[in-house]
This record gives sequence, structure tokens and C-alpha cells, in this order.
Amino acid sequence: MKTKVGKEGILMALEVKNLVGGYSQIPVLKKVNLDVQPGELVGLIGLNGAGKSTTLNHIIGILRPFSGEITLNGLNLQDNPNEYKKQIAYVPETPILYDELTLREHLELTMNAYQLDHDQAWQRANKLLKTFRLENKLDWFPANFSKGMKQKVMICCAFMTDAKLLIVDEPLYGLDPLAVHDLLNLIAEKKAAGVAVLMSTHVLDTAQRYCDRFVLLANGQVKAHGTLAELRAQADRPDESLDEIYLGLARDEQNE
Repeated sequence: MKTKVGKEGILMALEVKNLVGGYSQIPVLKKVNLDVQPGELVGLIGLNGAGKSTTLNHIIGILRPFSGEITLNGLNLQDNPNEYKKQIAYVPETPILYDELTLREHLELTMNAYQLDHDQAWQRANKLLKTFRLENKLDWFPANFSKGMKQKVMICCAFMTDAKLLIVDEPLYGLDPLAVHDLLNLIAEKKAAGVAVLMSTHVLDTAQRYCDRFVLLANGQVKAHGTLAELRAQADRPDESLDEIYLGLARDEQNE
């Protein structure tokens, strides 16, 4: 893993080094190493229980590592938690909205939390609302939204920020095909602006088309990482798809 360095020697990447962690005294993650560079989309791939969500929960600071180190643009999560977290926007697998707040109030809450310029933030928000066909629902409450619409609200809140790292956990489920296309276009725009994106997904055919690199998890360990060409070389499967490579690795793991 090669780390890019920005102006004045500031590290420009998410780096996870030898991460051991979990939800109890028994570790789920066993020395996980990964990185995400600016302008890059990395796909976090794994079966249910592989450790994807646990890894993301450590990166966003919900869980405290047993050992290891997580840094973003030179800031250590444990030493500088507030400054570290200001750089991250997160779209969870299950939308988390406040029942008593309207869509408008969710956007304003996000602006305040990230200390955004409200005029500029509303310009970005209005563009996102139009993209996801929510512009006429600003005064709606979450009870009026479908699951897919709630997911779109979470996407609007995350993508309107100036976050240096976007983390999206299984974002394609619950979205209609047009919204999936719109989201992938937004990710491409963020990448072009130098934002690092880490996406956990089971939709491997889409991941193969859009991700720059992949991290394949199994039983809390990184089993393979790299570009599709590098994964094919590591697995000695030169002509196989990402789906076929991962299924092969998963079966090998179960048979050990």
C-alpha cells in the first residue's frame, strides 16, 4: 500500500494498520490492514459475518480498537477523535433519521454539525434533492418516507458535506435503478474532486465496474486486496469475474 503525501508533507489517505477489534472481549477483526487514497473508490467485499460492518464501525469511531491504528490525513482516531471525525461522512446500511425532524431540518442539522456555509450548503443540497426527486418533500417527516426515500435523505446529508472520506455501507439496497445510477454518478464526482470513498457492498458486478480497488474480507481477516487484475493474479484465476474470485476464496476458506 503506497500512501500519497499532500502539501507540506500531510498524509492524504485513510490508513488502517493491524486493526484488532470487535464488540466484546473476543476479537472479530484480526490485524486488518487497508487504505483508501484521495480520488479512489475502494470496495469492501465479504460474506455476512466477514467483518465488513465491524471494520466500518471502527473507522467511523463507534467502536474502539483493541489494538492497531486508524489515521485519516495524518490524524489519529484515538489521539484526535473530533478532528478525525470532522473529515468523515457516513451513509449507513439502515437509514437513521429523527422522527421529529423534517427533511429540511435534517439538512440544516447536517449543515450545523459540519459547520458549513449555509448558502453554499443549500446550493449543494438543492441539487441533490432534485437529483433524487425530493425537492418537493422538504417539510415531510420520516414517517412519510419509504425505505428507499430514507436512504436518499441519508445520501443527500452525506454528499452535501466537504468530507474528505465518504463511507457508504451497502448503499445500493433499497434504491431504485435510477437512484443507483445517480448515486454512482455522485461518487464519480466526489472522486474527481479528490474525495476518498470506501464502499461496502454485496453487489459485486456493480463493484467490479466502478471500484478502483478491492479489499476482500473473510472471518475478520483480509484475504486479498488490490485491483481486479491483482486479485486475479493472487487467486490464479486470470479470466474470472470479481464474483467468481470471491466465491472461490470463500469456499476455500470454508473448506480449511
